[in-house]
Amino acid sequence: MQIYDLPGPKAKAIIERDSAVISPSYARAYSFVMDHGKGSEVWDVDGNHFLDFAAGIAVTATGHSHPKVVQAIKDQSEKFLHISADFYHEAWVELGERLDQIAPFKEDAVSFMTNSGTESVEAAIKLARYHTGASQFIGFLGAFHGRTLGSLSFTASKPLYHEGFYPLMNGVVHVPYPDPYRPVFNQRPGEDYGETVVRYIEDQVLGKLLPAEDVAGLLVESIQGEGGYIIPPAGFYPALRDLCDRHDILLIVDEVQSGMGRTGKWWAIEHFGIEPDIVCVGKGIASGIPLGAIIARKSIVTWPLGSHGNTYGGNPIACAAALATLDLIQDEYLQNTKEVGDYALDALNEIAVRHPSVGQVRGIGLMIGVEFVKSKQTREPAHDLSERVVHRAFERGLLSLGCGKSTIRISPPLSITKSELDDGFEIFEESITLAEKEFQISHVA
Repeated sequence: MQIYDLPGPKAKAIIERDSAVISPSYARAYSFVMDHGKGSEVWDVDGNHFLDFAAGIAVTATGHSHPKVVQAIKDQSEKFLHISADFYHEAWVELGERLDQIAPFKEDAVSFMTNSGTESVEAAIKLARYHTGASQFIGFLGAFHGRTLGSLSFTASKPLYHEGFYPLMNGVVHVPYPDPYRPVFNQRPGEDYGETVVRYIEDQVLGKLLPAEDVAGLLVESIQGEGGYIIPPAGFYPALRDLCDRHDILLIVDEVQSGMGRTGKWWAIEHFGIEPDIVCVGKGIASGIPLGAIIARKSIVTWPLGSHGNTYGGNPIACAAALATLDLIQDEYLQNTKEVGDYALDALNEIAVRHPSVGQVRGIGLMIGVEFVKSKQTREPAHDLSERVVHRAFERGLLSLGCGKSTIRISPPLSITKSELDDGFEIFEESITLAEKEFQISHVA
């Protein structure tokens, strides 16, 4: 198997130039300098070839530079590049119509276009406050909702994100996200662990800390992303929906990473049998062109003319890319994601049996997390080992990213094939084996 000497000379030169003029706040995973890509394959500036299991953090949903998306961008760019939100253009309206068709609730939907996931969260916060007249929110530990000040106030995955930025937006109370692999509460007999967490919210948060009438919304990732690709128990969302209904609290789901077909349905929340009030969208919606949105029930979009807006949201280039992306996902990649996602889970579970450092494989569709532990019995996170796996895989031609304390996410383009997965998993398993040897982990589970 090919082992690259990375970074190569051209990559080193670009990284050196970068260090002189680009903010040091950017956290680069490793020294990959991209030159071009096609589908699930990418090449760096020195000509090294890689399989992409990261997809730009689940952004390039249709693969790199899909010809239909590229053509849509070209066609629109020849007409006009921009018209501000003070005016109209048809692609913007058409995108709103398409989002209405796929919204995860029966009521008519209204969309507000943004430039990113964090802007979508900011818009949802403002809409929830305006519509309800309340000011407080409930968020979840382990969550990542963005880095602008409002969304950062909900983000609770790393203290680094908050350090030096206090005071944040007030009015956000965090509660544990229901992680079945690492529960923090004791369940009652016969109680789903998701129901346990919702009972905690009702009894301890609403019962002792926040008056329910002051809570505008509850913001939650349908599947927690940076927190570790955590899938909540089946009872969580039905209980949460019931809680919100009884107390007139808006249920806002963050589908920035889990949406746009990543789980084999348009929205991850659809796997749990409930309907939210507002959906936050970003990442994969336009195959890499900056775009986001909120999709909300029409009955709650009560803010008046001029109360919220932006310059670039709904940009014609981004809308054209999004419409082409939606077509591809609907016609080809939803089904592909279901099929290759099941295949990937089976293959990764087989790998897990052979490796004592793999504590759990979890996922839906092509949103899969592989969690590494020091012992399968204690489940103690193996952060350094998981980081070593990521870097050993990079040296062998596989791009991947970590999340949580010791999880590696498998989030390739939705267009990936089974044979490409096989090639990637061969590299992945070899990298696990090497890391286990370096950390002297015995192959007796």
